[in-house]
Amino acid sequence: MSPDRRKHRGPHPDDRGLFSDEVVPILREAGSHLSWLLTRGYTIRSSLKLVGDRYQLHERQRIAIRRASCSKQSRDDRTSRLLSPSETRGQALQVDGLNVIVSVEAAIAGGVLLLCQDDTIRDLASVHGSYRKVDETTLAVRLIGNELETTAPESTEWLIDRPVSNSGRLAEIIRTEATRRGASWSVELVTNPDRILKSSELVAASSDSAVLDRTARWLNLTRNVIDTYIPEAWIIDLRLPPSASN
Repeated sequence: MSPDRRKHRGPHPDDRGLFSDEVVPILREAGSHLSWLLTRGYTIRSSLKLVGDRYQLHERQRIAIRRASCSKQSRDDRTSRLLSPSETRGQALQVDGLNVIVSVEAAIAGGVLLLCQDDTIRDLASVHGSYRKVDETTLAVRLIGNELETTAPESTEWLIDRPVSNSGRLAEIIRTEATRRGASWSVELVTNPDRILKSSELVAASSDSAVLDRTARWLNLTRNVIDTYIPEAWIIDLRLPPSASN
């Protein structure tokens, strides 16, 4: 396998066609059907194959509707535990480091972002055991820092996946930014951030669906950063229309 030499977290060469304005309504309809099946207890694997085959979706389009869709029960449950920035002020916050940073990098670089049915923003980037600093990394951390400064939690702990290669370098970038702005962030390299976030009583900043289904309270940090600082981001709205019912 050739080494990862990407300098940006931008779009795939095929994304302009796969996520064109003409295609998005089809993806939204497919996502609605996928959520309908999930709400009724069908497995994600069988449901995604059924819907993907029916709409003849490309693999990246299938990934998109999978990441954007959830059951009505999951959506309502996640929403019930979501805190606004003002509600997070003065609270202890734990940041799902790679999860948030990679999405903000993608936003800066013009990559496809998904506005999902639980109102989070997720990306289509893949970090499978290896993280590589890209041109957008330092700016991404800085913009996240701006939002954290505005939100003003009592404390901020960044959790970075130790098993992911180059995670130590990313931790140093975050620590450097903390020093630059005089922030008292802690940055921890841990084996499994998801496990910590799922069981913690602290506020979790993540858009990972597995985390959101288990964590006590959460902050939609990624979306807050992108909405505030990257209004030009390429966001595909795959939320259900208000009239849709699961």
